[in-house]
Amino acid sequence: MIGTLPKSLEIGEKQYSIRSDFRVALLIFEAFNDADLSDSEKAEVCLKCLYKEIPPDIETAYRQAIWFLDGGNIPKSRQNHKKVFDWKQDESLIFPAVNKSAGFETRSAEYIHWWTFLGYFSEIGEGLFSQVVNIRTKKSKGKKLEKWEREFYAEHKEMIDLKRAVSGEEQAEIDRLNALLGGG
Repeated sequence: MIGTLPKSLEIGEKQYSIRSDFRVALLIFEAFNDADLSDSEKAEVCLKCLYKEIPPDIETAYRQAIWFLDGGNIPKSRQNHKKVFDWKQDESLIFPAVNKSAGFETRSAEYIHWWTFLGYFSEIGEGLFSQVVNIRTKKSKGKKLEKWEREFYAEHKEMIDLKRAVSGEEQAEIDRLNALLGGG
């Protein structure tokens, strides 16, 4: 129905209650970005976090979960899309921007439906977060940065560059190589 916020998802003609608070969605995204988890483990975390009772049709339940996390939109191919923000890395930039859009401190609210939170997020205006995302977007597309953007990037490179998630195994190898090279 138009204008409703789903608190359950239909799988096999049965409604399954979900945890629709924005914090659950962000927790799922954190798992999706965990380099130590396999794709099947990420899907399992998603289902266990979102559904109060996991439906027997796992494949459909997962598809519905992704539909919900996408805000009800049919997922488009993401193969050619460069990541320009990270919920965890950019938390200190995202929440002030979302709070400004919402008009209150969202983290202190007892409950905010994920889609409501997405609405606040999509209405973020000018500010630090949008500046960072604009620079990341230009860089990912190979576009030239304006002089002020180059200066801002040089001063805030650590904040602007997205860190690549590494698995525990990869980090151990990096540490081993650094030790061999005398760097750590």
